[in-house]
Amino acid sequence: MYNEVFERARKARDPRFDGRFFIGVRTTGIYCRPICPATTPKRENIDFFLSAAAASEAGLRPCLRCRPECAPGTPAWAGTSTTVRRGLRLIDGGALDHGDVEALAERLGITSRHLRRLFTMHLGASPLAIAHTRRLHFAKRLIDDTALPMNHIAIAAGYGSVRRFNDAFRKTYNRAPRDLRRMKLEPTVASASLTVRLQYREPYRWNDVLGFYGLRATPGVESIESGCYRRTLMISGKPALIEVRADEKPGALLLTLTDVAAEHLFKIVQKTREVFDLDAPTHDIAEALGKDQRLRGLLKHQPGVRVPGAWNGFELAVRAVLGQQISVRAATTLAGRIAERYGTPLKKPLHGLTHLFPTPAQLRRVRFNNIGLVKSRAQTLRDLAAAVDDGDITFDPLQDEQSFCERFCEIRGIGDWTAQYVLMRALKNPDALPTGDLGLIKALYPDRRATPAELQSHSEDWRPWRAYAAMLLWGAAPGG
Repeated sequence: MYNEVFERARKARDPRFDGRFFIGVRTTGIYCRPICPATTPKRENIDFFLSAAAASEAGLRPCLRCRPECAPGTPAWAGTSTTVRRGLRLIDGGALDHGDVEALAERLGITSRHLRRLFTMHLGASPLAIAHTRRLHFAKRLIDDTALPMNHIAIAAGYGSVRRFNDAFRKTYNRAPRDLRRMKLEPTVASASLTVRLQYREPYRWNDVLGFYGLRATPGVESIESGCYRRTLMISGKPALIEVRADEKPGALLLTLTDVAAEHLFKIVQKTREVFDLDAPTHDIAEALGKDQRLRGLLKHQPGVRVPGAWNGFELAVRAVLGQQISVRAATTLAGRIAERYGTPLKKPLHGLTHLFPTPAQLRRVRFNNIGLVKSRAQTLRDLAAAVDDGDITFDPLQDEQSFCERFCEIRGIGDWTAQYVLMRALKNPDALPTGDLGLIKALYPDRRATPAELQSHSEDWRPWRAYAAMLLWGAAPGG
């Protein structure tokens, strides 16, 4: 079945399948993306692979023309088990930088043998092969798209030493990294900041995503200006600035990082992909949600719907609490006041950004006087900050989500709406849905009064993409 679908996609060079499988060409010894512009090889000369790592393990080299490293990321939850999805997130966070598969399996609560079996079943390659290929592809993008020195690229990609970095490239490309950079038609220009091109799965409505963040941008911490998203982040104890904008060439966003050390680049790039939901399987989502008559109409106006993520789970939780029973704009104003009064000021403001959002430790004992908060809401924020600071509440996406909701809702002033909203955006659960949200209910049932129970029942047909259905409905609401 896979082969039939993949063969049709290959012949059509269907961009919807870019990154979802790779084509190994036996006669040339290379592997390509399904959109590769090269002459289409004969069917009897090719093999299909579920991941670039699987093609690499078969002894094939990446194509230098279509650049498999630039394909949109594999949608980790599409067609894979929950364990594999969680394993991929841990690998993106560096869990296999030292090659410890046993430790990764232990964190996932299974044996290493079972972990390897699941990865082979769903991705066609072992966890170590997946980690190696991701590091290699990330390094290749930095070589092609930046002027970063090779020793910095080796560090950024997690190789630990330039020797290992050079060996990996010679083994895979039959060339040294410097030779690959010399092949570029246009030389890169060194600068104080670093810009990385992030491919996304189309369609992607950047203005819609920017509009969502624009309504919620915390003054002093985040800003939207001239089509560019900016924000401050604390990375390993040091403030940093990131900027994201649409590339002039369609199909990608540009991420610019300032004051970010090389060893943190990979994690920040992966986090940015997650926050802007670049790898969402848009075709699968549209196919599932399009079966609902109401959502089918919304998909025509909002193709490629995304669920914006969160840079920091605690920050998002604070925003969710602030947003209870007031407008989005009012909550944004309160968040700005909190950041200005209790956050860490930057020594040198940049682009109007002046502060880092306060940490749980900074908020657990503050009084929140004279900023417009009622006492009960202020106490909820203190209790939330204390629970996070003490480690009783975490935003680890690997945790059991039902247990998270139960612990989260034990904090007075936090209910199911807030928990589901945090699941959607911070823990990136594609099936989370705040069924008690009045905006969702009104958008789905505009002509009559309905109940959360009706929304809950209706939403069963949207699984496992209910979070995307929520974004469609919110987008249809005035001011959504």
